[in-house]
Amino acid sequence: MSDELLINVTPQETRVAKVENGMLQEVTIERASRRGLVGNIYKGKVCRVLPGMQAAFLEIGLQRTAFLHLSDIVTSDERKTDAQDPTINELLRDGQELLVQVVKDPMGTKGARLTTHITIPARYLVYMPNSNHIGVSQKLEDEEERERLKDIIKGLLPEFNGGGYIVRTVAEGISEQAVHADMVFLEKLWESIQDNNQSVGSAMLVYEDLPLAMRVMRDIADTNIDAIRIDSRETFEKVLKFANKFIPELSSGIEYYPGERPIFDLYGVEDEIQRALQSKIKLKSGGYLIIDQTEAMTTVDINTGGYVGNRNLEETIFKTNLEATQAIVRQLRLRNLGGIIIIDFIDMKDLEHKRQVLRSFEKALERDHAKTCITEVSNLGLIEMTRKRTRESLEHILCEECPVCNGKGTVKTVETVAFEIFREVIREARQFDTEKLLVLTSKEVGDYLMDEESSSIAELEEFMKRTIQLQIDNEYNQEQYDVVPM
Repeated sequence: MSDELLINVTPQETRVAKVENGMLQEVTIERASRRGLVGNIYKGKVCRVLPGMQAAFLEIGLQRTAFLHLSDIVTSDERKTDAQDPTINELLRDGQELLVQVVKDPMGTKGARLTTHITIPARYLVYMPNSNHIGVSQKLEDEEERERLKDIIKGLLPEFNGGGYIVRTVAEGISEQAVHADMVFLEKLWESIQDNNQSVGSAMLVYEDLPLAMRVMRDIADTNIDAIRIDSRETFEKVLKFANKFIPELSSGIEYYPGERPIFDLYGVEDEIQRALQSKIKLKSGGYLIIDQTEAMTTVDINTGGYVGNRNLEETIFKTNLEATQAIVRQLRLRNLGGIIIIDFIDMKDLEHKRQVLRSFEKALERDHAKTCITEVSNLGLIEMTRKRTRESLEHILCEECPVCNGKGTVKTVETVAFEIFREVIREARQFDTEKLLVLTSKEVGDYLMDEESSSIAELEEFMKRTIQLQIDNEYNQEQYDVVPM
C-alpha cells in the first residue's frame, strides 16, 4: 500500500493531506489565527466548581473557560484501592492554580477539555510526569518485544526523577541507547515546563505543542509513509531538519515540491475537500450515502439509488451495504466526524450478510487512528458507534452557520411568510391608530404578495379601513419582514 503526505503551506494556514493508494483519506487544517490547542499546557485558574457535575471551569487565557472533570484530575491516593474517591470540592477551590493540558479543542459553544494527567510525546516514548505506569502501545503485538522494551525502561528509571512512560509502536526493535536518549530529552523538556510554570502568571500558556507540519511528522511515526511532499521551501527545510534529528528513516522520503500547479490540485485534493462538504456521496455501484452532521450526532443513510444488481433484491442490498462500509469509514476520517454516529444500512434479511457487512466495517475501521466503538447490526439495520473527537470537523473549520436558515437547513416558504405578514398587519392595525401600514419584505415575498395575493391585500385593506403599502428591500432574506405603522 502506497501512503503519501502532502503539505500545503501559506502564511495564513497549513494543510496536511494523507493520500492512500491515490485516494484522499484525511485532511488536517491549522490556521495561523486559530491554531489547534490539543497538547498545549497551561497554568489554569479555577473560576467555578460544579459539585453537581463533579467538574470545574478554568480560565486558561482563551475566549471561553475550559472544562475539567473529576476523572481527569490526578490525585495522590489514586493507587490506594481501599481509598474512597474524593469529590471535586475536596480537590479544587475557586481561585486555585494548577497545571493542565488540553485534550480536546474548543468546539462550537463548548470550551476546551482539560486534564491534569500531563503527557509529553517524543519519538519513541510518551512521558507521564504524574504517573509511575510503564506501558506499551497495543499495536505492538510481539509479547517478547513488549517485555524487552519494558525491561529497558525499568533498568534506566533510577537515572531519572520518576514518572511513567508509554512506549510507542515505532519503538519496536530500537536499542537501549535510543530509549535513553528519548528519556533524557523528555526529562529536560519537563524541567523547562516546570520552570515556565513558576515564571508565568495565572491563565497563561506554559508549553505549546509543535506546529502542524512537525506535529504530523512526529505522530505519523506509527505508520508507513512512502513520500512527504511540501510546497514551501522554508517549511521543507524545517521539517527535514526535524526529521534528521528525530526520524532519520523518513528523511529520504521528504521532498520539496516547486511546481507551478498547486500541489493539492495536482493530486485532486481540492475537489475531494469540496465533495466532503456535501451531504450526498455517490458510490461506484450507483448507490449513495446521505451524511447529516448535527450538534447532537451524525447520521449516515445508505440507499441503492440507481444500482439494480444482477441477481435479486437481497443481493443488491448486500453489495450496496458492503461497498458503503468502505466509503463510510473514509468519510469519517476525511470529515473528522466524532461523537455519536448512527449508520442506517439497508435492511438485510440474511444473517450471514449482516455478519459480513459488520466485519467489513470493522476491518475498514482498523486503519482509522481515532478510537472507535461499534455495536452489532440491530434489527432495524442500524449500527451505532462512537468515534473519539479531539478537534473540530472539516465542516466546522471550513463553514459557518447559514445566516438565512440559522443552521436548520430549510427556510420558510414564500407563502408561509406572506401569511405571517397578513397576521402581523392585523395585529399592528389593532394596536396603532394609523391610516397606513408599510410592509418591508424581500423581493421573493413582495413579488408573491403583489401578484398572487393582490386580491387578499385588497380585501384586508377594506376590512381594516387602512392602506397597505409594500416596499421591497433587497437586503432582506426570504424570512425577514417588518410592518411599520405610518
